[in-house]
Amino acid sequence: MNQATLHQLKVFEAAARHGSFTRAAEELFLTQPTVSMQIKQLTKSVGLPLFEQVGKRLYLTEAGRELFATCRQIFETIAQFEMKVADLKGLKQGQLRLAVITTAKYFIPRLLGPFCQLYPGIDISLQVTNHERIIERMTNNLDDLYIMSQVPDNVDVNLEPFLENPLVVFAPSNHPLAKEKNIPIELLCNEPFIMREPGSGTRRTVQQLFDEQGVSVKVKLELGSNEAIKQAIAGGLGISILSRHTLMPDNSELTILDVQHFPIKRTWFMVYPSGKQLSIVARTYHDYLLEAAKKIMELNTTFSGAKAE
Repeated sequence: MNQATLHQLKVFEAAARHGSFTRAAEELFLTQPTVSMQIKQLTKSVGLPLFEQVGKRLYLTEAGRELFATCRQIFETIAQFEMKVADLKGLKQGQLRLAVITTAKYFIPRLLGPFCQLYPGIDISLQVTNHERIIERMTNNLDDLYIMSQVPDNVDVNLEPFLENPLVVFAPSNHPLAKEKNIPIELLCNEPFIMREPGSGTRRTVQQLFDEQGVSVKVKLELGSNEAIKQAIAGGLGISILSRHTLMPDNSELTILDVQHFPIKRTWFMVYPSGKQLSIVARTYHDYLLEAAKKIMELNTTFSGAKAE
């Protein structure tokens, strides 16, 4: 490894992460022959094959997997050093890598704007995806922080609650029960329901409540996104249960029904793998988010009170 360069390691890490020389070249703004040459030189320096090709797919060898893990450690250490130097200079700069569950897209982007204004030297990478993909990214340590409502049981993580994530009953604003109070949950059996797809965290939570209360609803439609569900509700296709965060203050087409046993209490968590040391940038955002969440709760309280009136 005496002749290996940092540039070669960066090229290798990108190729290993993507499983493709072509995609690594696109990410690094290099030509594919350049990537191939860098990998070839690095392989010669290591003295063992780093990749093997089976059909059209590229796989890491055992030596390749070891080097890939080492590259991650090297780049993480360098990033930590750069951010510590910046911190010593009184600056906050570097990169923040966030991965959030789909529903979190309704409030996390609103919090990133003020954060970027406070710390213009920080570049942000935001991944919005489903629960399964979040777990995969966390297992591969691809991000600094993860925002989710259902914490995995099979992954050892650090977590901190920072914001309530209540599930409420959404209906069209002209629904006959819109102005009723303390609606018996049994009345939901008479309503056409729009549900998230089977396997979604929201659906599992809702079904658990229905099972406990002996309620069986008529599922008229299953949709894979909150936005599609809200459009269907506004179109009069039925009612649904979603996070209160998905209802924006300017949305006059939807309302929240006051149903017994609702809201279902859930919580947003900041999560990261156990043993992972948060970077200065990640810790800065962690602390910022705790404070910003308080303002969101105040806004939601005000909004809910206005809707009730």
